[in-house]
Amino acid sequence: MSVDQHWERNAQAWTAWAREPGHDAFWAYLAAFRDFLPPAGRATLDLGCGEGRVSRALTALGHRVTASDVSATLLAAAERSGSAERYRLADATALPFADGEFDRVVAYNMLMDVPDMPKAVTEAARVLEPGGVLSLSVVHPFTDRGRFDEDGVFTVVDDYFATSEFLGEESRNGLTMRFHGWSHPLQAYTSALADAGLVITDLREPVPAEALSGDQPGLERWRRIPLFLWINAERSD
Repeated sequence: MSVDQHWERNAQAWTAWAREPGHDAFWAYLAAFRDFLPPAGRATLDLGCGEGRVSRALTALGHRVTASDVSATLLAAAERSGSAERYRLADATALPFADGEFDRVVAYNMLMDVPDMPKAVTEAARVLEPGGVLSLSVVHPFTDRGRFDEDGVFTVVDDYFATSEFLGEESRNGLTMRFHGWSHPLQAYTSALADAGLVITDLREPVPAEALSGDQPGLERWRRIPLFLWINAERSD
């Protein structure tokens, strides 16, 4: 199944999942991610916007947002909720935007969903103006290769250095979401950034907000091992 087919099939499930306040880890990291982002510039692209929750957060911070996604159903959901200034149906590896059209690109937890991750990074760099910044979040490459057992012990169960496809299903509080993506080592991301002419200016391994992690007991473990990796990278030419 292609990426667009997967997200079309699961668009309603993802919209319900993402819009339930406090339901997933996004909410426990949102305040820190807002602080991590560079200030709003003249034009921001939310790459792989889904149902629009990151676009709405960016808009609230004063960004002039273009929301793009490979799923027409998710893009329509984002538009119905007034997430951005404009909306474009787009494959992340073949963006319908001019060179240098944006000075900010945000790719929040979507590069893992793209079969050709380096091509998506190259396209993000292409649509950035010189000096523009790509801000990305991915599931931490180390965390992505292991799991916690019932006693809270984390065990690596996969080859960290390989790139591998994964399929998974998660159910919580009456909601179920199916995920399909690719796991990459950290060097795959840094190589993709360097090859695209992007220079890392900030890298963080955030911890969840204490108040919200108390509401979701499972989040406490991510105060010992990072769940996410955040990178700001500037177009150097």
